[in-house]
Amino acid sequence: MGGRLVLTSAHVVARAGERVEVFRPGGDHAVSGVVVWCGTPGGWDDAALVVVDEGPWWQLAARAVRWGRMVTDRPGTACESWGVPEVAQRAGAPAVEAVQVKGVVNPGSGFVGNQYVVDLLQHPPRWPQDGSSPWGGLSGAAVFCDRLLTGVVASDRAYFGHGQLNVVPAYVLHHDPAFRAVLAEHADAASGLEAVEFQHIADPAPPTPGGPLRSAAALLQAGRQAVPFHGREDLIERLRAWCALGGFGAWLLHGPGGQGKTRLAHHLADLLAADRWAVLWPRPDADIGQLRQIRHAAKPLLVVLDYAETRTEQLTALIEAAADHPGTTPLKLLLLARTDGDWWTRAKNSTSLAQDYLDTAVFHPLPPLEDNPAHRPEAYRRAVRALATALPRVHGYAGYDWPATADALPVPRLDHEAYGNALTLHMTALADLLDTTGTAGAAGGDAVRQAAGGVEDRLLGHEHRYWERTATIRGLLPGLTLDTLKAALAAAHLVGAADREQADQIWRRLPALADQSTDRRDAVTTWIAALYPAPLEGRPWGSLQPDRLAERHIGRVLDTDPALADHLLNDADHAQTAQLLTTYSRAAAHPVFQGRLDAHLTGLCTGHHRQLAAQIITTAVQTNHPTPLITALDAITTDPTVTLDTLTTLYSRLPKSSQRLADLAARLTQTITDHYRALAETNPDAYLPDLATSLNNLSVGLGEMGRREEGLIAIQEAADHYRALAQTNPDAYLPDLATSLNNLSVGLGEMGRREEGLIAIQEAADHYRALAQTNPDAYLPDLATS
Repeated sequence: MGGRLVLTSAHVVARAGERVEVFRPGGDHAVSGVVVWCGTPGGWDDAALVVVDEGPWWQLAARAVRWGRMVTDRPGTACESWGVPEVAQRAGAPAVEAVQVKGVVNPGSGFVGNQYVVDLLQHPPRWPQDGSSPWGGLSGAAVFCDRLLTGVVASDRAYFGHGQLNVVPAYVLHHDPAFRAVLAEHADAASGLEAVEFQHIADPAPPTPGGPLRSAAALLQAGRQAVPFHGREDLIERLRAWCALGGFGAWLLHGPGGQGKTRLAHHLADLLAADRWAVLWPRPDADIGQLRQIRHAAKPLLVVLDYAETRTEQLTALIEAAADHPGTTPLKLLLLARTDGDWWTRAKNSTSLAQDYLDTAVFHPLPPLEDNPAHRPEAYRRAVRALATALPRVHGYAGYDWPATADALPVPRLDHEAYGNALTLHMTALADLLDTTGTAGAAGGDAVRQAAGGVEDRLLGHEHRYWERTATIRGLLPGLTLDTLKAALAAAHLVGAADREQADQIWRRLPALADQSTDRRDAVTTWIAALYPAPLEGRPWGSLQPDRLAERHIGRVLDTDPALADHLLNDADHAQTAQLLTTYSRAAAHPVFQGRLDAHLTGLCTGHHRQLAAQIITTAVQTNHPTPLITALDAITTDPTVTLDTLTTLYSRLPKSSQRLADLAARLTQTITDHYRALAETNPDAYLPDLATSLNNLSVGLGEMGRREEGLIAIQEAADHYRALAQTNPDAYLPDLATSLNNLSVGLGEMGRREEGLIAIQEAADHYRALAQTNPDAYLPDLATS
């Protein structure tokens, strides 16, 4: 189970406190252990946990166990198990033999008694009719559905000719607080339950507390839970009450990076496991069609969408799944984002379903965890002690007396508001511990050490030594410079790569690596993969965590070499472009750069506006730091060298409604209108329709900004132009005239000029009546509206 914890059946060990021996088939030695938790032998919780004694003969698990439960009623989910049943044993054999069995689980079989039933795919063995079972000895074997531990074999099912096995489901075990307590104390296993049928679209499980680590920074990952969760009791109770309501529900939890959103979601998932819930964290590249399959969920399911502001298409798919869900069991959607605002407004109004299902969503800003400075010293001490306990697992840090170091550390000044952020406080605790090794993490001495904003640089200083040590072992240094490798890491995290081929394309864009051999470039890819292994299959590498460290490193490299981003944009695909702009904007938000990255990012966007226009707009709506992007869009719209075609294309990509971009939209529309007015003066036959259309758009934009008088002037001019056009070509322009008159009526009414507004809408209605007589299918709805 991870660590020294072993899973078996209760009827094998009888009771808690018993001394037992544990062996691996094919192994040379047995080890002693003690039963630390025991269910009911032969009962619905027929399972037990054993902690083996310390000794050289026990090999620790390489990976943490992940738990799962069935969440649909669809039959035929594949499963497998290993064990040492009687059918495999032979008299006089020198060792106990093992058997690997495969089968399927049909969730409806045994559900009343809270059992799973495995239909074995192997032909049932022939066995003497003496009342015994050929599967005796298989009890206690773990049943896996792909990667997830889903149950424990209990017995041969009666009356089925040895073709079925009774299995104790994992959700039954997790329902017992004592079982969960033993897991937390002894195992490196995640305590939440994942959705078995949806694991192919799930993010890899979060890292768990135990196991060896390459990087000290990895201790700060939210899923590792190196610092125990505390606080936020009221919010947790609100979330649990929300889950208990049943049916569908959505909740948006937003706050700055490091505020504790992801950590809170993991804690909630762990708590819900006790109530037999499963959790799904969809992977960022999950297919829309696959996400819609969540409609089949028949057990309580929590779906957590991290970085929801960048995943609105997936959010729409999840809403569509909710609309097809029967609603007889809870289906909850927890959205985590750095900001609310425009992206959230657009998501809620994207479709009629979204409006219906997100209208009652809770949106909650996550406040600082340690808002009261008086409470921060104790929180700092807790973090220091917890991290000191975990640091011996980090490569290169096992030879220190970390508990004594933690006790001797003085509590720094924590009155700056930045220390209210949980991650900032934890990073400070970790940096203070690491600095005691005599290798300070950053230049600048006490000034950097005391500045809350400098803690990322301190930790990066320690991370740099990890990079350098690993690069030297792999032969990259001194053939390449450390600065080149730092730039490669920044590039890897700034644009990402779908596979090793795309990774090599990145290196070919960087001047320092472009002239290197294929072997050397491949070695760089392998080096980064060793530093930060890929969580998703097929990807060449993972990322430096937590995100704020990666953002700070990227920011430092871009501050020194802004051209790096220009190189990376060459031949970048849509996903890489989106990641670059999003990550760049987050890095630019770090106050330590004093706005320098803002200017660099703005210059990048204006210099590549033909390539980036659509993504600039999308990112500006989603990011929590849109200023450099909006500044770039402003510069593009006012640049006299930018063509009218480019401006109209840019306008077409603006969201229909956006508070952030409202001013920009009005300015852009005014610029387009000015262009068309100049063209219409010289060639009215060709450009008067475009002028009228742009005036109509300008009126709408000005109205949304509250500049109603200016908007009224624009729509009056538009109506005049359409009236002139309709006189010469009514078939083409009468619908546009009617529309502009409708808008004019609204504008006049908002200005209190109701009598004039009545005249305008009467004229619009007359035109729609005439249009509806000749084409009722197209214009009868407009007539009714007018």
